[in-house]
Amino acid sequence: MTSTRRAASTAAAADAQEVAHFDAIAHRFWDPQGDFKPLHALNPPRTEFVVTRAGVRDARLLDVGCGGGLLAESLTRAGARVTAIDLAPAMIEVAQLHALEAGLTIDYRVMSSGDLLAQAPTAFDVVTCMEMLEHVPEPHRTLAELAALVRPGGHVFVSTINRTARAFLIAILGAEYVARMLPRGTHEYGRLIRPSELARWGRAAGLELRELAGLEYNAISSQASLSADPGVNYVAWFSRPPSAGN
Repeated sequence: MTSTRRAASTAAAADAQEVAHFDAIAHRFWDPQGDFKPLHALNPPRTEFVVTRAGVRDARLLDVGCGGGLLAESLTRAGARVTAIDLAPAMIEVAQLHALEAGLTIDYRVMSSGDLLAQAPTAFDVVTCMEMLEHVPEPHRTLAELAALVRPGGHVFVSTINRTARAFLIAILGAEYVARMLPRGTHEYGRLIRPSELARWGRAAGLELRELAGLEYNAISSQASLSADPGVNYVAWFSRPPSAGN
């Protein structure tokens, strides 16, 4: 086996482990006091960040790594026409059932961004990918796929966790091992992404970084808000220049 094949095999195995991890806890996704409690708190400021920076009403919007549909539902309520994809079948099933109960129309699919790109390049006005890049083996390639899925002049929004000592203490040690707000092993420190790395990958994919904001979570009040400090959680707004691909 060549080194390239070994790397691909390792990446696929790691990706499969991540999918299996989230598949196993999918049934607890919509419990605001359960395993995904921090995501429920982060969702309002994430939604606000997207809606106030990109016109989402009647926009063709893709949510990549949608999980159980938390952001997809919020953006649908904001007026977007949402397609949402995830590789965990149990997550998609949970998302579909919850949308049905809420009376929302969302096009949920079990598929990867790469597979969708092969079918529908530049098909979307807005692409979102929240809390996923730190879970994939090759995040720079995933970001390039997001860039290719959005139309020239469109927007890409990404949220992730910074690779800092403070992020390790708060997002991993504190959240997973002390407060137990997340299952242990949810995040690996080596997979966390510095803003400078994300910006570099974005430039390589033909995206322009428009804004970077922190996402701060208060464990006492269980509330989250946007901030100027990206030291732990942060969200990035990219745009694809209108001339790109022309």
